[in-house]
Amino acid sequence: MFKPKYPAPDTYPVTRPTVAPAPRQETAPANRPPTTSSAVVDLVKSNPLAVAGGLVILGAVLTSMFLAVALTAGSLAVLAVVIRSLMNQR
Repeated sequence: MFKPKYPAPDTYPVTRPTVAPAPRQETAPANRPPTTSSAVVDLVKSNPLAVAGGLVILGAVLTSMFLAVALTAGSLAVLAVVIRSLMNQR
């Protein structure tokens, strides 16, 4: 009753298209220094405002996380003082 009934699997053969490799043309290397560009450098060069916006958002997130930890620590410290005070009154 609770066992699922699966449909019969398809029996179509899997065929992959064959593509002839393109002929390679060998060229002489140009006399230029190698570039050390990365994706981050390309992003900064192409859209510096997006990077600045991302940094602002990252800063806001990190600040809010720090604030949450600080508020939790303060609450626990106050709670510890209250519990200690109640235990000493007995």
